[in-house]
Amino acid sequence: MGQKRKEEPQEEMSRKDYEKELERLHVELVNLQDWVRRKGLKICVVFEGRDGAGKGGVIKAITERVSPRTFRVVALQAPTEREKSQMYIQRYIRHFPAAGEVVIFDRSWYNRAGVERVMGFCIKNETERFLEAVPGVEKSMVESGIIVIKYWLEVSQEEQTRRLTDRITDGRKTWKLTPMDLKSYNRWDDYTEARDDMFAASHTAWAPWHIAQSDDKRRARLNIISHLLSQIPYKAPKREKVVLPKRKKGRKSRARELLATPVPEAY
Repeated sequence: MGQKRKEEPQEEMSRKDYEKELERLHVELVNLQDWVRRKGLKICVVFEGRDGAGKGGVIKAITERVSPRTFRVVALQAPTEREKSQMYIQRYIRHFPAAGEVVIFDRSWYNRAGVERVMGFCIKNETERFLEAVPGVEKSMVESGIIVIKYWLEVSQEEQTRRLTDRITDGRKTWKLTPMDLKSYNRWDDYTEARDDMFAASHTAWAPWHIAQSDDKRRARLNIISHLLSQIPYKAPKREKVVLPKRKKGRKSRARELLATPVPEAY
């Protein structure tokens, strides 16, 4: 038998093609938004992945043309001492969607199965109990009417290295680099094992995991948005044609000096 031929990497998508398709998908996200509001849907979208996998960029692409009142992003800081004393899932539950909302978690309760496990922020028994309990918690969410959609962004070692290096050298991105990124960088195999255990325990019929290859950021964003739209049956609303009314003609008055400080026109 001949050797299996290695697949050639896809050519990078051009910015023009990317922006054209993204514009089309943004229109569909607006249509979905109207449907979610009208039908009172409750949608919970979870994004997980290694540092530098591109979660933030995907979330920005999803939310940049929709209302933050409908699409709400949750990115929690490290737990406080009070939160550490609570039931683990408690601080996440208060962010779950109400009717007419899409809540997007930029990392989620799965921290316990990932970064907390790998970096030693919880003991082995705590991770095991979490993985045993999480399918039941998500089943309760679904039974209460919440649509749960979970994404794992898969990035290669080479691309992760390139992106983290970029955060060090690019002044626009230094804020993205955290001490945790550096500490976890050399624990690739530990994260791989944690990911696999997480999938084995929590990939269920009611809340399955969806894996997106994210080395190509543009394709990853388009693929995820397209998939997200496919997971929620919706109809585009019928919109009446809108015409701007004529401005009301007021009586002529003398122009007054504006009592405000102008912004210097440096450009």
